[in-house]
Amino acid sequence: MTQLAATGAVDRRPKRADARRNYDKLIEAARATFTEFGTEASLEEIARRAEVGIGTLYRHFPTRQDLLEATYVEEVEALCHSAEEYADQEPWAALSGWLLRFADYALTKKALSAELLATMGTPSPVLGLCHTAIYSAGEPLLQRAQAAGVVRPDITFNDTARMIGGIAMMRQGDPQQVRHLISIALDGLRYRPDQG
Repeated sequence: MTQLAATGAVDRRPKRADARRNYDKLIEAARATFTEFGTEASLEEIARRAEVGIGTLYRHFPTRQDLLEATYVEEVEALCHSAEEYADQEPWAALSGWLLRFADYALTKKALSAELLATMGTPSPVLGLCHTAIYSAGEPLLQRAQAAGVVRPDITFNDTARMIGGIAMMRQGDPQQVRHLISIALDGLRYRPDQG
């Protein structure tokens, strides 16, 4: 069970194998369709891409909001799980590698997260759980890099996440420009005692 699913608040995944396959196909189709057309994409188009009927979509996700949340949670879980892939790398490579992945996630999910914030009106328990999960995945990588002396000791994961997220959310930035700015920002995290 994943970190977010373990809370019980977002565990909507069906248990039967056939239902789980349909659920996964719907999430994948929703991810691609929302990325291509935005959060107002047709639910019928999502069902078509998933090769299921619209009734199957509504059985799994009674509202558009349910589908938006589930898609967002799946993306956050994948991001959090990816932190484990960096566990055997040296501390700077692990932190910077994961932060670049975080930036890619933020870059492609800005419309989805903005829609969730706009439609919820108030802080969402789901968004709160996702925020906590991201911090739980990334903070140990930062602390490990700081303990190794390769990252400034005066930086917090909150600082880092805001910096990366802020750059990734630039309205006019193309992905290549955003990645270039993020590489500059990451360089600013490095600890250089010889520079005073």
